[in-house]
Amino acid sequence: MKTIAISGSPRENVGKRDAKELRYEGKVPAVLYGGQEQIHFAVVTTDLKEAIYTPEANFLEIEINGAKSKAIIKELQFHPLTDLLLHVDFLQLFDDKEILMEIPVKLTGTSPGVKMGGKLVQKLRKLRVKALPANMPQVVEVSIAKLEVGNLFRVRDIAKGDYVITNTPEDTIVSVGMSRALKQAEQQAGKK
Repeated sequence: MKTIAISGSPRENVGKRDAKELRYEGKVPAVLYGGQEQIHFAVVTTDLKEAIYTPEANFLEIEINGAKSKAIIKELQFHPLTDLLLHVDFLQLFDDKEILMEIPVKLTGTSPGVKMGGKLVQKLRKLRVKALPANMPQVVEVSIAKLEVGNLFRVRDIAKGDYVITNTPEDTIVSVGMSRALKQAEQQAGKK
């Protein structure tokens, strides 16, 4: 999985006033948890843009005072009116501990149903995946090469890998429905 490197500076004071001052300086208060102890630090807002504003799932390598830790973003808090990033929670990764992440779905192949005029409907764009960090996929690939009009691909149809998908097995990921043009053509063929 792709890893993005960011650096942070430790916070001496933890509180509303200190957090407000950090935001004024263009930094975001953050916390790294999951290890021996919680680490409170600040990150420059622009350093986080690559990790936050992307459809991809990424690991982060956070450097605080020379100590590096692997982590994922667990929670983001935004201001309700201005969409200003207020706080970031990072979960520290360990090679022997499973983690739960939302991984994007990548459709591969060309559907024969779509070629005939069907409409491709993707209902799930991300899946909840539980795995060890080493086994976490960058994307979950779903082949639509065999989808005819009226067919669908469910979570249970995904080939088993080194990870577990925790979505409901009956959830539909993608389907090929009838388009209006195809329905009209079928109705006109039935009238003749």
